[in-house]
Amino acid sequence: MINHFRQAAQNKEFLITAEVTPPKGGNPRRMIEMAKQLKGRVHGVNVTDGSRAVLRMSSMAASALLLQYGIEPICQFACRDRNAIGIQADLMGAYALGLRNVLALTGDPVKAGDHPKSKAVFELESVRLLKVIDNLNRGVDFNNKSLPDEPLDLFAGAAVDPQSPSWSGLKSRFEKKLASGAQFFQSQLITDFDRLDKFMHQIASQTDKPILAGIFLLKSAKNARFINKKVPGVNIPDTIINRLADAEDPLQEGVKIAAEQVQIAQQLCQGVHMMAVKREDLIPQILDLAGVKPIFNQ
Repeated sequence: MINHFRQAAQNKEFLITAEVTPPKGGNPRRMIEMAKQLKGRVHGVNVTDGSRAVLRMSSMAASALLLQYGIEPICQFACRDRNAIGIQADLMGAYALGLRNVLALTGDPVKAGDHPKSKAVFELESVRLLKVIDNLNRGVDFNNKSLPDEPLDLFAGAAVDPQSPSWSGLKSRFEKKLASGAQFFQSQLITDFDRLDKFMHQIASQTDKPILAGIFLLKSAKNARFINKKVPGVNIPDTIINRLADAEDPLQEGVKIAAEQVQIAQQLCQGVHMMAVKREDLIPQILDLAGVKPIFNQ
């Protein structure tokens, strides 16, 4: 099983990933159509796992579907909904289905989503999940018992938030994730690139693992204000909000802003993680505008 994302990461290429959301129902058509438009433009497509604690199709099933269309997925695994048995079982199943890239996440709180009365599990969190994945790759389970039917070989990543208000907390979590086996990092939405620069020089400089800056397509001033209000740790500056408010075509202005941010990120880190909720079809346009060439190994 060829893993182009892992190869590109190890070859120190500038990495491009993008995010798609699984369907809320049994028909994956829209997700597949959006992901198809990313073929040849990104190294991997993240498939979210109950993001914001909102019910959607299994990330593993949705990732396996993308693989059938020649799209390399990065399957997200959140700790909120499964205990250690369930998560290990799904990791084994994902590997058997041909999935090779995973992103270990703690998961959003249940109360944030559409099933606020559901019971959260959280037996693990992201650091311990990374250790579990590392164990499975070495051929042992959560209890350090050997796997009789061969180890896994998963390329595991983690999330990072360079804009975290606690610098010491950010450094500690980053180091723990590195020590637990994280092979790449995808950041939350970045608006403060000076902060990203500081993170890259003062914390991430200790490792050669790739850091991908989160680039979010803002569709309007209203959209930007909503994110400022609802997404913790994000502060979209007034200069960007005013650009969107004054633009004749706010969506196209958002595309320009995202392209500018991709260009800034190219000078700071080894990749970008593109987020364009419900408009993933605009990601190739953003990359073109930023001068990022297509990837030809797909």
